[in-house]
Amino acid sequence: MPSTTVQTPAEFKTSIDIEPENRKFVIELLNQHLANTSDLYSQVKQAHWNVKGPDFFQLHELFDTLAAELFPFIDVIAERVTALGGMAMGTARMAAANSRLEEFPVEARDGQQHVKALVERYAVYTAAVRQAIDDADDHEDKSSADLFTEISRTADKQLWFLEAHLQK
Repeated sequence: MPSTTVQTPAEFKTSIDIEPENRKFVIELLNQHLANTSDLYSQVKQAHWNVKGPDFFQLHELFDTLAAELFPFIDVIAERVTALGGMAMGTARMAAANSRLEEFPVEARDGQQHVKALVERYAVYTAAVRQAIDDADDHEDKSSADLFTEISRTADKQLWFLEAHLQK
């Protein structure tokens, strides 16, 4: 369910044939995921910039790849909001205020600390995205459900890549 802190200040006329109440719900849902995705992207970059230790190069490259795969979803989510007649709430401050992810731990230094922190955040993120698939579908927006399905496939794979670094 969308956060009550995400506010959509304007709605615009559209000929998309989704009932206005369903559109409003999905716009709020998408804006919530815009905040979560922007925040996750910035947290992955935080790990990329600050990782240290014997696995530095491998993790530095992995984190950069994960961020590069997340980044396009920010634009796709925002554009879906506007296609539905909503206002994309996409500034860094809006994302920070509305993300449901925990802040990245500034005490993380070595690779394992960064990987564990990202695994925790990806677990929350992927669960929320899977729920969004059902929520969008329940509100008669199969296109947004499909968008969330695409994000889910990518994020689940990324979580697998991260978790592999914690397994022995």
